[in-house]
Amino acid sequence: MREALLQEKLSGSRVQCHTCQWRCKIGVGKFGVCGMYQNKEGTLYNLNYAIVSSLAADPVEKKPLFHFYPGTLAFSLGTLGCNFHCKHCQNWEISSVDTSTVQRGCQEMPPQVAIELAKRYQCQGIAWTYNEPAIWLEYTLDSARLAKENNLYTVYVTNGYSTFEALDTIGPYLDAWRVDIKGFSDRLYRELAKVPRWREILETAKRAKNKWQMHVEVVTNIIPTMNDDDLQLEGIARWIVAEIGELTPWHVTRFYPNYLLSHLPPTPIATLEHAFDIGQKAGLKFIYVGNVPGHKSEGTVCYSCGKLNVERHGYQTRVVGLDGSKCRFCGVELNFRTTT
Repeated sequence: MREALLQEKLSGSRVQCHTCQWRCKIGVGKFGVCGMYQNKEGTLYNLNYAIVSSLAADPVEKKPLFHFYPGTLAFSLGTLGCNFHCKHCQNWEISSVDTSTVQRGCQEMPPQVAIELAKRYQCQGIAWTYNEPAIWLEYTLDSARLAKENNLYTVYVTNGYSTFEALDTIGPYLDAWRVDIKGFSDRLYRELAKVPRWREILETAKRAKNKWQMHVEVVTNIIPTMNDDDLQLEGIARWIVAEIGELTPWHVTRFYPNYLLSHLPPTPIATLEHAFDIGQKAGLKFIYVGNVPGHKSEGTVCYSCGKLNVERHGYQTRVVGLDGSKCRFCGVELNFRTTT
């Protein structure tokens, strides 16, 4: 447990949390939406500091990040709780945890231990993932500082609902912002994630790139009947081109029935390929169909000369045509962060 970094004292011993965009106003003894910040006698505390529910040495492509240190391993950590309540959550066992069971089935892992394990397992970086890392701010900040001192890259796999204050706190130590844009309508975010205001997610992603020079990749999990309409997909693709850039990777991933949406079918491949076409028409240079092993879009092909730059089969990756961030064959910029 740690005292929260971003809190404001209010009257009547209430406190306001400024870690995520809910900006919860919390009475004594009560919790924020995420369940991981509690008001104890007029002071806000983070409850999951150094509490790890999940860890693995993952290929960075699993995040997914395709243009960021390809072929490397990211030491990946998750905790408990979430500030979204998504009906299709793949990790609902840890994201929807009861606050009374914070440490059940978990282990304590101080930041220094996490860094030591990342190096022991020959990982080139560390990623906070599996649940929302924004509600782990105090721990991820301490860990990210140590990671940079140890020449490890750092990644947030995020729903993007951080406040500007939280982003700017960790911004100097964070290299990649892998953000979900779940849809492009108020209705979608209310129905899917119980989030009433979502457009600041877009502004936060822009700030991550423009203010902090983070590498940004966008994921949209396409769910039949919910966000598979052309209006939303075109909105996402056009926004990426206009605000993040045409070289930003867009991962359009296949939904599989899970949790509260187990009644829906998996996303048809044709729907994903239609989203791919929408992205191309909008001007995006790199669209990847995800959760479809062996799909022809897995590899990175230079949009200028047509040569293969990165070959992928599932999580097996081979760099064949990169020169730093550029195409080795024609020299055009491809928006890669690499180890060279």
